[in-house]
Amino acid sequence: MSQSPLNILITGCSSGIGLCAATMLHEHGYNVIATVRNKDDLVQLTDLGITAIQLDLADSASINKAFTVTLEHFENKIDALFNNAAYGQPGAIEDLSRDVLRQQFETNVFGTQELTNLVIAQMRKQGQGKIIYNSSVLGLISMAYRGAYNSSKYALEGLADTLRQELHGSNIHISLIEPGPIVSRFRANAFNKYRQNIDKAASVHRTTYEAMEQRLTKKGPAAPFTLPAEAVVNKLLHALESKRPKIRYYVTFPTYLFATLKRVLPHRWLDWVLIKVSQDENK
Repeated sequence: MSQSPLNILITGCSSGIGLCAATMLHEHGYNVIATVRNKDDLVQLTDLGITAIQLDLADSASINKAFTVTLEHFENKIDALFNNAAYGQPGAIEDLSRDVLRQQFETNVFGTQELTNLVIAQMRKQGQGKIIYNSSVLGLISMAYRGAYNSSKYALEGLADTLRQELHGSNIHISLIEPGPIVSRFRANAFNKYRQNIDKAASVHRTTYEAMEQRLTKKGPAAPFTLPAEAVVNKLLHALESKRPKIRYYVTFPTYLFATLKRVLPHRWLDWVLIKVSQDENK
């Protein structure tokens, strides 16, 4: 008897990694529900034959509605959740208001975990499931002018690591994927948030911001070793199909490099390396 297709819920599927994951898993025979924040982005997914629903992780009512629709569509069985939805808020920490920091965490951390907790309750009833968080190399190391995003990914890593211990013996597996630079709309979206929330003219960092604007608006890959979104989805597939998925999946050379440097270098040396990298990219 052939095994029935697995049901997976994927967040943040408008573009980039999420869109690629929804498409590839659909082609692999998974039953996919792909979520998007903007209603206009539903069409491209439904045109591909993928079930798509609206979900705003900054809104608890939207989270609960999307979860209810997901349960109904999957007939009360969710095999996997891929927490992919996130955005990056650029800017020096001293230029970030409390509200801007809160907005970053509402989506990247609080909303993500609120949805995850709903899924965990269902997976406990089922006796199994897999939850994969799409983190970042910036959940392992911090880089200047990315403080809001750095800290949101550090928080996500802490939640995932704690959950893995608390869910021990439940047959619910927790994995983290930690990509470096990936081809996506991430920079374009970050630039929009930068323009929305950073007052360059009033900042002591305005010279750096001018260079940052060039990087965020550059056509094509802005960093060395950039990989296509498929590189992340290949790791996701391993986590989904392995009986014992890895705790962490590194993607791109920078993630492997910085994870190693964090283990072997004294803290001040690592700071020096990261400051140099930030200075070089903002020249």
